[in-house]
Amino acid sequence: MTNPVHFERHLRDLASVSSWVVLAVAIGMAAPAAAQTQTQTETEAAKTADAAQEGGGDEVTVTGSRVARDGFQAPTPVMVLTQEQILNSSPSNNIADFVNQMPALAGSTRPANSRLNLSSGQAGINALNLRNLGETRTLVLLDGRRSVGSTITGLVDVNTIPQQLVKSVEVVTGGASAAYGSDAVAGVVNFVLDKKYKGLKVAIDSGITDKGDGQNYSFSVAGGFAFGADDRGHILLSGEVAHRDGIFKVDRDWNATGYVRIQNPAYDATINSGVPQFLIRKQVGAANSTPGGLITGSAGGTANRLRGVYFGQNGAIQQFQYGALTFPSPTGAAAPTLTQGGDWQVNDSGRRIGLDPQDDRHGLYGRASYEIADGIELFAEGAYNKQHVFFNAGPNLATGVALSATGCGAALTSATAPQTCNAFLYNTLGRAQLAGITSVTIASTAADLPFRGVDNKREVQRYAVGAEGTTEVFGKNATWEIYGQYGRAKLREQLRDVMNIAKMNNATAAVFAQAGNPGGYATGSIQCLINVDSIATNNDPGCIPLNRLGLGVANPGAFGYVLGSPYRDELVEQYNAAFNLSVTPFRTWAGDVSVAMGAEYRKEQISGYVPPEFQPLSALDANGRPATTNRWSVGNYLPTNGSYNVKEAYLETVVPLGLGIEFNGAARATRYSTAGYVTTWKAGATWQPIEDIRFRVTRSRDIRAPNLNELFAAGSANSDSVRNPFFTNDGANGPASIGYSATVTGNLNLRPEKSNTWNAGVVATPRFLPGFNLSVDYFRINVKDAISTFGAQDIINLCFQGQQQFCDAYVTDPARSSPGQPYLQFRSQPFNAASQLVRGVDIDGSYRLPLDKLFGDSEGAVTLRGSATRYIDNLFNSGVPSSVVLNSVGVNGGQASTPKWIYRGSLTYDTPGFSITGVGRGVSSGKYVGNGIECQTGCPVSTTQFPTYDVNHVSGLFYTDLNLTAKIAMGGADAQLFLNVTNLFDRWPLLVPETGLAANSTYSDLLGRAFRVGIRMEMR
Repeated sequence: MTNPVHFERHLRDLASVSSWVVLAVAIGMAAPAAAQTQTQTETEAAKTADAAQEGGGDEVTVTGSRVARDGFQAPTPVMVLTQEQILNSSPSNNIADFVNQMPALAGSTRPANSRLNLSSGQAGINALNLRNLGETRTLVLLDGRRSVGSTITGLVDVNTIPQQLVKSVEVVTGGASAAYGSDAVAGVVNFVLDKKYKGLKVAIDSGITDKGDGQNYSFSVAGGFAFGADDRGHILLSGEVAHRDGIFKVDRDWNATGYVRIQNPAYDATINSGVPQFLIRKQVGAANSTPGGLITGSAGGTANRLRGVYFGQNGAIQQFQYGALTFPSPTGAAAPTLTQGGDWQVNDSGRRIGLDPQDDRHGLYGRASYEIADGIELFAEGAYNKQHVFFNAGPNLATGVALSATGCGAALTSATAPQTCNAFLYNTLGRAQLAGITSVTIASTAADLPFRGVDNKREVQRYAVGAEGTTEVFGKNATWEIYGQYGRAKLREQLRDVMNIAKMNNATAAVFAQAGNPGGYATGSIQCLINVDSIATNNDPGCIPLNRLGLGVANPGAFGYVLGSPYRDELVEQYNAAFNLSVTPFRTWAGDVSVAMGAEYRKEQISGYVPPEFQPLSALDANGRPATTNRWSVGNYLPTNGSYNVKEAYLETVVPLGLGIEFNGAARATRYSTAGYVTTWKAGATWQPIEDIRFRVTRSRDIRAPNLNELFAAGSANSDSVRNPFFTNDGANGPASIGYSATVTGNLNLRPEKSNTWNAGVVATPRFLPGFNLSVDYFRINVKDAISTFGAQDIINLCFQGQQQFCDAYVTDPARSSPGQPYLQFRSQPFNAASQLVRGVDIDGSYRLPLDKLFGDSEGAVTLRGSATRYIDNLFNSGVPSSVVLNSVGVNGGQASTPKWIYRGSLTYDTPGFSITGVGRGVSSGKYVGNGIECQTGCPVSTTQFPTYDVNHVSGLFYTDLNLTAKIAMGGADAQLFLNVTNLFDRWPLLVPETGLAANSTYSDLLGRAFRVGIRMEMR
């Protein structure tokens, strides 16, 4: 519990930290009186004033600070996206898709790249990520206030924003924790609503891809009106419905090229290390499983004599044709995983998976306000959002499935087959094929079984009451607000049709019932072994034998037994109360000194429930450490419960110093119930020597406190496969790749992350070129004590490098392992061990040219806009001794990577009745992996830290969008008909050499060319 005396002492510390404010004021007062008085200029929105003029809307006022003051331009860079830009340039009916096109946002979580987050509950989320520092380091606000997260990690889903009422989006691209609080390490994205809107507006649209799939539609309506004497009251209402059909398979040409990284069979670290370890090739496919099952190994007689036999329609026996380039060798001890040529297209795991989730969203928003006296307005607002996301997460892939074959070859009939002989194996292969065979190992993508589904439901509610207004203090206008807010997210995270490990093993172990069997089953009938063996305690009457050898052979009656739909329910709640005041207490010779101050209390909590049958079994291993036994192939949820609270107070000031210089500083004292006390601060200045140019610089200390998940996560398991760094060509150290399940738990000892941020830039608005604006800003963000968790591949690689503590972080799961094919269980938790440095330059410019300046009475204007970010460094240090710090800038291989250049430009021609906008956007080309060494001959020895590749380059992207808008007559309403064409030239995604989905889903357009048509109308 926080000691009030201690917190008061920290408030006194805040006052001490803020003493530089007094110094700045003194400097301003002592400057020569004859110095030039600062020129009042437009607000930060001057860069986008042309956009506001297009829409005929109100002036856009943006400060990027808590200080409310006319003409103030914060030193922290702020990008403003106006309503007009959103309407005319958005690629979809979701505002997040437009915001994520801004180059400052990189690596954001979207439905395209979160669709396979099976156990985290993030599938279908739209969360924003500034600077690719992680979504949890970007603070998302609604009208300057926090909103409850839609996940346990606190991510605010942009889907919950009432999009029809968004007037602008402010992107503060710099550390802002002193002004806005925790999480604003990379910056702030603030969605500003038009709270005084009067009128009625309706929008309806529908879209489809040129492939005839991906159908979607949305409908929204918003209205506002004033009431009462002198229109002191105001009512605002908004509602929207959006639907996406989803795309449940990947049948795009770009996913059928077989563009895959394959390990070079010729590489040997001891005798042939001069060749690259990895080759990038086309027409490469998985050789470790097939839709109806593939024999990857057999024991008895000649080793692996049956390898390569796979099962087709109705169990037809076929022989897999391995290509000339296959790894590992088909004749080696370890089973092949990849092959070029031959039957490389037989495996279908990359096609039988969803491309786009089915998504249904419903949202309601309402606000009522009343000015009870001059300068005092009471308000109440509420929002309710409901979302249902369903997605095909791919087949029920299973490797290392062991089938007993002992005695099969000697059994003349099924009636004489012993219980050590799998019945389906005997019927499918026959006794002759099984002569001398004692066991068979298969792998299958299980085309007979339903696909694994993600079925997430979210209900997010937010309610606020408060008062705000203006008054006169010290003879100057002052603004204030006080409010209380409650938010809750009710989450149901469910998986559909995933395998119950024990029951799948029971149904797979099918044998012929022998005469006089304990269950009384007909002699020679196929039954589950557990029901006909001599052990009475393992019987399960519900067990139905499952044939996994072929297509069209599985008994659908067994699906209900071997498959299930585990889920967890979570309730995330946020309580928030705050007071903010902005005043101008006095004036120096150089101008008004403004001060903003405030205090805030916030409580975050989560309560969870998981039915016992969906939880993993918990125990202690031989060393007394916590261990779990998974019941399900994925999921294995545990209930998470916990809470923390935060008390904060801040002070911010703006002090004019003369000579066109203005100082802006802030400090915030924060007490976390879990992580203790921390101080954040900001110091910055702007200098405008002449009207045409303004310089700005900011230095800040920012923080991010651990979230509910990082603190309290009880654990849930994700599954995938890792490359085995211990692999050798003789197979003595296991297969080339190993399946795994990983469980991450929380850590109550986490401390807040700390970040030191620099921003420095220049804004040019030359008078000799009216309508032109340009800003260039350098940023440097250095995060210390970063909270991070090691992934499974990192853990096994570090174990290979001799780090014993990482070898202790995983064990073999006996329930899912078979001879020669282990299945691993990893366990990890977050620590304050990492650091990360991100540097780059933002460039943002626009030019608007009214055509009457060129052609006399011509109507309309041409507007050119462009923004780009040149990333210089993104250096992540895990904190592990001897680990290599890599720069992920210029790497295009995944969501965590950062292209060197991200850019977006648009050209608009608009008239009073028509507008056309062309958009070009993309990323630069780069490396596939950051630590890869490209070489063809004379290569150094390949290591896990620096592997060698024959090619380590992947392409960039350039997409073109077209947006047309025309005014139409519709009664007395202002109406517009619009058409958007996204990816006009149907450019392929950024391909990466991997099996499964062969594209970088973060920066790519996966759907191809898409059309959206709709109508917007408004009556005032």
